[in-house]
Amino acid sequence: MRVFAPNRREQARNVMKWSRFAVEVRNEEQQAGHMHAGLTQDILSDAVFQRLAAFIHAYCGIHITPQKRVMVETRVHRRMVALGISRIDDYCALLFGGDGEEVVAFINDITTNKTDFFREPAHFDFLAEHILPSIARSGRHAIKIWSAASSTGAGAYTCAMVLEDFCRRCRMDYSILATDICTDVLQTGLSGRYPLSMIGPIPERQRKRYVMVPRDPQRKEFRIVPELRQKVMFRRLNLMDEDYPVATDFDVIFCRNILIYFDHATQAHVLAKLCRHLREGGYLILGHSETRRGSGLGLRSLGHDTIYQRGEQPAACEMAHTSLPSRD
Repeated sequence: MRVFAPNRREQARNVMKWSRFAVEVRNEEQQAGHMHAGLTQDILSDAVFQRLAAFIHAYCGIHITPQKRVMVETRVHRRMVALGISRIDDYCALLFGGDGEEVVAFINDITTNKTDFFREPAHFDFLAEHILPSIARSGRHAIKIWSAASSTGAGAYTCAMVLEDFCRRCRMDYSILATDICTDVLQTGLSGRYPLSMIGPIPERQRKRYVMVPRDPQRKEFRIVPELRQKVMFRRLNLMDEDYPVATDFDVIFCRNILIYFDHATQAHVLAKLCRHLREGGYLILGHSETRRGSGLGLRSLGHDTIYQRGEQPAACEMAHTSLPSRD
């Protein structure tokens, strides 16, 4: 059986990403030290850290370990500086007192929003080579995809590029819903503007069709073409909500690289809710560092623990098992 596995190029990119992430953590530690020496000498007590960790977990499902204490303290001080608050107790009184705007701003700062175009490319190969042709053969004329925890929308726009290529040939229509808890990244996705440093993974053919680069070299950014921006709808959604106010007939749900921040019970709970929004025969795609948790979800693995199909679809499953691209 040929199965999914990150290729060497993908592994190298992951190493580079985590190297950059390590640098950012060190910078945050230095920033925390500067804050202590500047605006405030106030630091997180054990009790306040534990309360903040519990608040974050309850609100958005992210499991905060003691190793993330410096990160939390830095983000708290960042919010204190923005609000002109000098004491952590005063800030916590505001946060825990139910100030809706500050809760959103704090969660925006806490969440990790690392993403790339064509990240884990084997998933998009499978989408183009197996999922979309299967839907086309069924006789349907529209495809619905949900990119959950979409961050800045790079993954959603990657889906749009793949779908646009396919639907042009097959005269089908499509729509993409991109959701995230962070309002800042949703604004980025809505604008479709990205730093030029993110353009590398986009293949040359899609780059020519779907990306606009300014003539002014000083503007180190690019923008997704209007035709694709019109196909992607961005909405705020918290995966910890009991009900998701979205459709229940998605053909594909991408939920990648978010479950790793949840504990096992939360992972199972979120996956169960996501499955309610898949049509029969629909596909759930997770990140390579994640796996399905829980039982009774009605999902069947297609070659590896990253792509699942809802319901019994023997022909599609057999095709997928024999055709998954090798990444060795």
